[in-house]
Amino acid sequence: MLADVVAEIETLYDPAWAESWDAVGLVCGDPTQPVRKILFAVDPVAAVVDEALEYGADLVVTHHPLYLRGTTSVAATTFKGRVIHRLIRNDVALYTAHTNADVADPGVSDALARAVGLPGELRPLQPSADDPRRGLGRVGTLPSPVPLREFAERAAAGLPRTAGPLRVAGDPERPVVTVAVSGGAGDSLLGAARASGADVFLTADLRHHPASEFVEAEGGPALIDASHWATEWPWLADAAERLTSALAAKGINVEARVSRIVTDAWTSTTP
Repeated sequence: MLADVVAEIETLYDPAWAESWDAVGLVCGDPTQPVRKILFAVDPVAAVVDEALEYGADLVVTHHPLYLRGTTSVAATTFKGRVIHRLIRNDVALYTAHTNADVADPGVSDALARAVGLPGELRPLQPSADDPRRGLGRVGTLPSPVPLREFAERAAAGLPRTAGPLRVAGDPERPVVTVAVSGGAGDSLLGAARASGADVFLTADLRHHPASEFVEAEGGPALIDASHWATEWPWLADAAERLTSALAAKGINVEARVSRIVTDAWTSTTP
């Protein structure tokens, strides 16, 4: 049943870990409905609903909330309302794990770290106050030093392709050993990245002024700015594997698929 699946998701990604402003948990769905197929995606958008229906999913688990700021209506006059109507009409549940998945151990940034080539032990970039094993971002080390240019190339190869390239700030020949990463928007972690001793900080959605001021100050890491969607997508496979394994251990067998639809907001670039 959906209730059993939700209970297991919340064991892995406790809603209590979410930020106070966040909107996580079950968005729609009957707790008593059966779940045989689960689709994992970053964004709860129309194309993902199309895929869920084609796949025959009973549940869609997304990283980003559908109604982050709340709503007083789910009328089908908006794209979000249409998403809800289509899901309910087809008996498909929707569940969100957002900032609670960001800080989990392992969570979103662990998967990102592995995707960009950090094989060893990881530590939180900004540890949670109640449990230093959890927290935002991760810091790890490469097996051997490489130039920033080469690390950026490896990171680009390890992340899913989007319309835009990775943007790099720093000397291309700078040696990189220690790497800090954070899935999603990482502006708020620039200070933590500087304090971490990392040689480079890879994240998303860096704005001009904070990034410019950061790289002008001496002694800090180089910066790599990637697509928001691309930095969070690697977590989906990890979450799917952990959930299906945990359910199987309890005798509940479900099938899971990771959506490969690129739902990044930016769809093309012009030279």
